[in-house]
Amino acid sequence: MTLSLHEPTGRAGPSADAVGERERDLFVPRDARRPTALGALRERLRWPLGIYTTPVVILLAWELLARAGILTKTYAPAPTSIVKSAVDLWRQGVLGPDLAISLQRAGIGLAIGLTAGIVAGVLGGLLRSGEYLFNGLVQVLNTIPLLAVLPLMIVWFGIDELTKVLLISFGAGVPMYLNLFAAIRGVDQRLIEMARTTGAGTWRLVTRVLVPGSLPGFLVGLRFSLAYSVLGLVAAETVNADKGLGFLITQGQTYLQTNQVFVGLVIYSLLGLLADQFVRALERVLLRWRPGFEAS
Repeated sequence: MTLSLHEPTGRAGPSADAVGERERDLFVPRDARRPTALGALRERLRWPLGIYTTPVVILLAWELLARAGILTKTYAPAPTSIVKSAVDLWRQGVLGPDLAISLQRAGIGLAIGLTAGIVAGVLGGLLRSGEYLFNGLVQVLNTIPLLAVLPLMIVWFGIDELTKVLLISFGAGVPMYLNLFAAIRGVDQRLIEMARTTGAGTWRLVTRVLVPGSLPGFLVGLRFSLAYSVLGLVAAETVNADKGLGFLITQGQTYLQTNQVFVGLVIYSLLGLLADQFVRALERVLLRWRPGFEAS
C-alpha cells in the first residue's frame, strides 16, 4: 500500500498555514490582534494602577510600618506626615517660592543643554567634520560625573545662579548629543539610497528620511536629558544654595527636620516622574506610525 503525502496519518496536526499565522501573530501589535475594548478592560482590572502599582504598594507598606512604630519619625516619617509638612510649608510661604526658583533653574538649564545637544548632535550626525569636532569632546565629558564638575564650576563662575544653570545644562546636553548622534547614524542606509534613487534632494532626504528615522533615538535622549537635568538640579542646589528645593533639604538636615528633607526628595522624584510621562505622551503622538512590540 502506497502512502500518499496528502492522506492523514492518525491525528491531524496543525497545518503549515495555521502555524505560520500564529507565528506572524506574534509580531503584530496587540492592538491589531485584539482590537476589542474588552481586552483593555481586563488589563485595567488586572493592573488598575498601571506603572504606579509598585510605588503605591511601597507607600502603603511604609505608612503601615510607620503607624506601627517600626519606622520612627526621625528616620522615616509616615507619608501622610510628609504630605502634612508639605502643606504646612506651602501655607507658610516657604515651599512655593523655593519650588518656583528650582523650576526656573531647571527650565533655563534644560533649554540651554537641549539646544546645545541637538545642534551638536545634528551636525555630528550629518557631517563628518561635525563628528570630528564634537564627538571626542562629548565622549570625554560623558565620563565626568556631575559632582566632579561642580567644584571647578564654582572656581570659574562663583556660587551664583550661572554655576547652577550651567551644571544643569551639562547634565542635559551630553545625553541628548549621544543619543541623537547615534540615532542619525543608525538610520537604515537602504532607505537613504532609495530616497536618492527617486531624486530626493538634501532637504527632502533630511525631512522625510533622517528626521523620522532618528525620532525614536531623539526621544530616548530627551528622556535621559530630563532625568539628568533633575540630577544636575539636585547637585547644584545642595551646595552653596540659599534658595530652592536643595536649600530646603539642607535646612531640614541642619535642624533635624526629617519631614522637610523628605518633602524636597518627594518633589524631586515627582519631577522625574512627570518628565517620564511627558516623554511617553510625546512617543504616543510622534511615533504612532511605528508598530512596536507590546508585552502581554
